[in-house]
Amino acid sequence: MKKLISLLLGVIVLFACTTSQPEQTKHTSEEIAEINVVNKGNVTFDDFFKNKTMRLDYFHTGNSETEHFAVDKIISDGEWYGSTKTLIDELELGYFFFEVIDQESKTLLYSRGYANIFGEWQWTPEAKEEWGTFHESIRFPWPLKPVTVIVKKRDGQNKFQPIWTTDIDPESRAVNPADIAHTEKINIIHKSGNPQEKMDIVILGDGYSIEEMDKFVSDAKRLGNVLLNAEPFNTRKNDINVWAVETPSQESGITKPHPGVFKRTALSAHYSSFDSERYVLAYDNKTIRNVASAVPYEFMVILINEETYGGGGIYKLYTTVAVDNKFSDYLMIHEMGHHMAGLADEYYSSSTAYEAPSIEIEPWETNITALLDKDNIKWKDLVKEGTPIPTPWNKEEFDAYAYDVQKERKKLRAAKVEESVMEELFMRAHNKQDEFFAAEEYKDKVGAFEGAGYNQYGLYRSQLDCIMFTRHTVFCKVCQRSINNVIDQYSE
Repeated sequence: MKKLISLLLGVIVLFACTTSQPEQTKHTSEEIAEINVVNKGNVTFDDFFKNKTMRLDYFHTGNSETEHFAVDKIISDGEWYGSTKTLIDELELGYFFFEVIDQESKTLLYSRGYANIFGEWQWTPEAKEEWGTFHESIRFPWPLKPVTVIVKKRDGQNKFQPIWTTDIDPESRAVNPADIAHTEKINIIHKSGNPQEKMDIVILGDGYSIEEMDKFVSDAKRLGNVLLNAEPFNTRKNDINVWAVETPSQESGITKPHPGVFKRTALSAHYSSFDSERYVLAYDNKTIRNVASAVPYEFMVILINEETYGGGGIYKLYTTVAVDNKFSDYLMIHEMGHHMAGLADEYYSSSTAYEAPSIEIEPWETNITALLDKDNIKWKDLVKEGTPIPTPWNKEEFDAYAYDVQKERKKLRAAKVEESVMEELFMRAHNKQDEFFAAEEYKDKVGAFEGAGYNQYGLYRSQLDCIMFTRHTVFCKVCQRSINNVIDQYSE
């Protein structure tokens, strides 16, 4: 579940200007351009890296107009469990992107796309009035020699542009090579092989008391299996490892500011992120990273010991899921779509209908399109001959019903009804959607269906239904392919 302001990552950014370049950039754009053209292929791992993980912790500070970076710590995150063959990110997903460059040879050694909390916060009303600071981390193999790290961000044309660089000498006294002495209890949820050859997922928990560790392990197994039984994960089980790390809190449950519930928990997760009542995030990045490093991981899930509907998913950061909600299965799968493959939300209804501005740039997300060239959409190869583009569907009737549901949802939330009442509304909407889709001529076809990415008009999704659109727990063909591409990147 992403709140409306996330729209600006996938839509408003399409026609927004880039923020001003931070003062901390140490290299000119000409120097960076020279670095980037030297090499784009994967290097031989042992020639440039040791089997260890470097974690660059930094502070990301700014407002709606500017952003700045400052290094916090450069530390060891333990053994390198990632791929030693696929070092260069050719998928180039995410709102941000980082590259690790060998200073001496000017060779590109490692790169990955990602997103972060700052990138979403920057578009909130608060960011127009206040400055904010968020702690972030990027992880990469431990270099043998000095490197330059370049952080890039998408500009108004959705192209990555450098916004910060920093130089790292692994032999510097500012770099701490000591490993963390882990004492956390680890549970293997699913293991298919050597972590360096598999995609690894770590599951953490927040709001579980010491007495509830058995519940945490049970929840981790249940939701881990929910994910692994969904496609394309089920087909790719032999390419995936899932681990659970126990992180007990002093009491049960987490902070929920809207109803006035406040607690101190192990990972500091909370509802009401960016003032969205159901958006669950955790800002204590350093604690989360320290605990997660107890096991191999590329992707992370934080299970929330709550019944209240809520969650979140940020590309390459983490997924959060309220485990005791009736729709926890949906939350687990849907939010992992955001977190693993950078998939956009395909829904667009809200309690206040609106028409978005004209969209002139193609979104970077793989599962939505602005349909600027209908003869060459990004999933053209999956469109069967005879399927009209754009693809007709009974959108007006569907939108009218969805608008009424959103009004009722808002009214029930204001009345602070029991969660079971909200769940009943969601189930009623779920069943009504089945009725709508059953009558559609192109319900099983890949095409271009208008309505996606929080936009009622101007953005299109590839199929009539998908878990990124409704609470049905099935990914469409385009989303499945996108997830498969990510699994390919992290498994060998």
